[in-house]
Amino acid sequence: MGLLGRVVNTLGAPIDGKGPVEHDGFSPIEVIAPGVIERQSVDQPVQTGYKSVDAMIPIGRGQRELIIGDRQTGKTAMAIDAIINQRDSGIKCVYVAIGQKASTISNVVRKLEEHGALSNTIVVVATASESAALQYLAPYAGCAMGEYFRDRGEDALIVYDDLSKQAVAYRQVSLLLRRPPGREAFPGDVFYLHSRLLERASRVNAEYVENFTKGEVKGKTGSLTALPIIETQAGDVSAFVPTNVISITDGQIFLETNLFNSGIRPAVNPGISVSRVGGAAQTKIIKKLSGGIRTALAQYR
Repeated sequence: MGLLGRVVNTLGAPIDGKGPVEHDGFSPIEVIAPGVIERQSVDQPVQTGYKSVDAMIPIGRGQRELIIGDRQTGKTAMAIDAIINQRDSGIKCVYVAIGQKASTISNVVRKLEEHGALSNTIVVVATASESAALQYLAPYAGCAMGEYFRDRGEDALIVYDDLSKQAVAYRQVSLLLRRPPGREAFPGDVFYLHSRLLERASRVNAEYVENFTKGEVKGKTGSLTALPIIETQAGDVSAFVPTNVISITDGQIFLETNLFNSGIRPAVNPGISVSRVGGAAQTKIIKKLSGGIRTALAQYR
């Protein structure tokens, strides 16, 4: 796929100055998620490279694991490190930057390049200077690129950085369209905005892949693992958008300002952080070794 190693905008046009993108077709950005029959249970791990996450809050291939916390708590750093860790694992990565400064995105691309992970990654960018409509559509465009690999029996990882900015962009568009505002001035369908996006991250069975590729790929399952990021205000997890996304995802990694400031990196709060399906994806030895960590930490704190 010609998009790997490239930086593109929401419409798939290159913005990295490396010439036109070689492609073998187009796909719609809005797709209905795979049904229950087409899915397979999550039983293979995605190693993030963080011992605390891989031991206590394991992530499986096809899972949706939310990274949530205040600003400057290391959310993007954790997601980027997870992408870098997939360099030799065969997992293709998509990084979607929504409403961020161009300088921040430039640093992310440079970091991926330095660690040899850019050749395995597609970076989709909708900067803060772009229209609200493009910021709102960027995650769906990135998801369509990730689904390309999933539907062909490969494993992919997608990071949405961050979905709270997408919700703000969607609120702007909705208010301009004179749609009735609800709680925190968000429109009534802001839950559907995120649920239809995150439901597309899944592990699909071999039959689905075989049907999609018309028999070209046989006996392989595909997966799209999502790491959405949500920024909270003053640690308020009970705000409208955070609670919505927590209810859609299969668990969350909560990063705390106090832990970050006291020098604990990653600043994961093991009390609030959970992984609802990742335990099934852990190898037996890691499961055995990590069994008492959470209890020991709870007693220590």
